[in-house]
Amino acid sequence: MGPELLGTFVVALDAFRPLLTQPSHAHLVTLVAGWVLTNGRHAVTEALVATDVARRRHHEAYHRFFSRGTWNPDGFGLVIFDWLTRRLGPGAAIPTVLDDTLAAKKGPHVFGIGCHIDAVRSTRRQRIFAFGHCWVVLALVVPVPFSTRTWALPVLFRLYRTKKECAAKGARYRKKTELARELIDILVRWAGQRRVEVVADCAYCNDTVTRGLPARVVLFGAMRPDAVLTALPAPKPEGKAGRPRKRGAVLPKPQELARDTRHRWKTRQAYLYGESHPIRFKECCAQWYRACGTGLLRIVVVHVARGHIGLRVFFSTDSTLSAMQILEHYALRWSIEVCFRNLKQQLGFAHSSARKQKAVERTAPFVGITYSILVLWFLDHVFALGSDQVALPVRPWYRQKRGLSFADVLRTAQRVLAPLDVLDPGRSVANLHQSPAVPSSPSRGRIKRAA
Repeated sequence: MGPELLGTFVVALDAFRPLLTQPSHAHLVTLVAGWVLTNGRHAVTEALVATDVARRRHHEAYHRFFSRGTWNPDGFGLVIFDWLTRRLGPGAAIPTVLDDTLAAKKGPHVFGIGCHIDAVRSTRRQRIFAFGHCWVVLALVVPVPFSTRTWALPVLFRLYRTKKECAAKGARYRKKTELARELIDILVRWAGQRRVEVVADCAYCNDTVTRGLPARVVLFGAMRPDAVLTALPAPKPEGKAGRPRKRGAVLPKPQELARDTRHRWKTRQAYLYGESHPIRFKECCAQWYRACGTGLLRIVVVHVARGHIGLRVFFSTDSTLSAMQILEHYALRWSIEVCFRNLKQQLGFAHSSARKQKAVERTAPFVGITYSILVLWFLDHVFALGSDQVALPVRPWYRQKRGLSFADVLRTAQRVLAPLDVLDPGRSVANLHQSPAVPSSPSRGRIKRAA
């Protein structure tokens, strides 16, 4: 790991310089490096300890970066969006995934905290509630050459506040679906005339999200088996009074279509979750007026052999797509679940002890943006140099490993950032190639500098 890789990481953070003052950008470099180097519980103070800044600078300035800074997390998201779209190529469709996640925490004076359903621990028979912050997240989906699955990289975040919490603070209550629609509208403005493909579960497939969406936005979602479907309305006869009909004749519901013996089940191979699977399905084109308005949907009813569900129903607002294309697009939704797990378990997404409004609304998005920076930097500057640059541990008992995980990306970044002294002018980007050799261990490097 030469100084060249260290230089590329620091240069990558220069993309955020136009959004910050000079002191704030210096704080950003310190916090990102410290957050990556931290093992265990993540916090601003731990980041200062990991970078050996705690003994040389007062911690208050780094707390003010979140609580009083003038930067906007959406601006950071735009930088990541531009970085990602350059990788996708000009004119390519932009695949995105939308979902929410719970960052569990407690505290009587923490802004935005509320009681939410913990989807990870809940079951169909029992709902588990937990206190914390609920974040609605929009992430871009990118294929990576070192993994068989696609990766979701977060770009936009919104904090959901419960009715009770909003009433206590005198704030306007906004549903998760309203926050999700705001994120989609922002992304559509960034994308210009490019096609935007949004994947979401059934919680976000409703009129609040879909009403008035531009034609270039395609939604891939799931619906209830008892959803009411209708055909397209017949053209209005000339000379007949009244407005044209919005809905046509009522069609069989998806669960009725599944039981209808006149329509045979089809079997195809679909590439889902990194593997090829045989899929039994039926399909039709219809309106789902209550959730998606008057547009024509392609609906796919899938027979589920395992478990007690029986069948699942998926759809796309682009009725020209095939059933397998719809299923393969919807399978991208799992990438954001993996992203949430990595954020919480390895980057401390839910560890923040921030209490004030601005600090709460910025710390978690900062962690998500750091995640995206790490993956993109690894793609552009580490993996491109060859697999010998990746810091993989030797595990002779783990021979089935075929790809790289975020833990491998994080471990490589920690190894690269270990010699970085963020407060040493001699270790600026321009002078990195002149830096003397330093120990690879972060702790040994800090001891040597302190001595």
